[in-house]
Amino acid sequence: RKIMIQQVSDSELELMKIIWANGGKALYAQISDGLTNNGYTWQKNTIITLLSRLVDKGLLKVNKIGRRNEYSAVVSEQDYQASQTQNFLKKLYEGDAKGLVSTLIQRELLSEQDYEDLRRYWERGKME
Repeated sequence: RKIMIQQVSDSELELMKIIWANGGKALYAQISDGLTNNGYTWQKNTIITLLSRLVDKGLLKVNKIGRRNEYSAVVSEQDYQASQTQNFLKKLYEGDAKGLVSTLIQRELLSEQDYEDLRRYWERGKME
């Protein structure tokens, strides 16, 4: 199925990863702590601006808890990954997944173990 989700900047994606890792919901303080733990020293205004962009793009919604904002992911990490993978595949490989996989194998970006795991996964999927 095609999933159309607006692409986000690398900085916005960092915020989303923190929120996803927190079970899909996070208060500003949790997001700020997550950024600090990941080595980012962004100013509060920068973080607030990025969060409001994510709300505008439809990836987050805001719930008021007293005087604090809780940010909730509208889009799951898996759906975002699927959407971006589809965009990438379309852009670089004209939708040809075999082309992508052969590049991964030829450039040794996919190990023999990865290949075997995928083969087993594919065979299981075919049997179910």
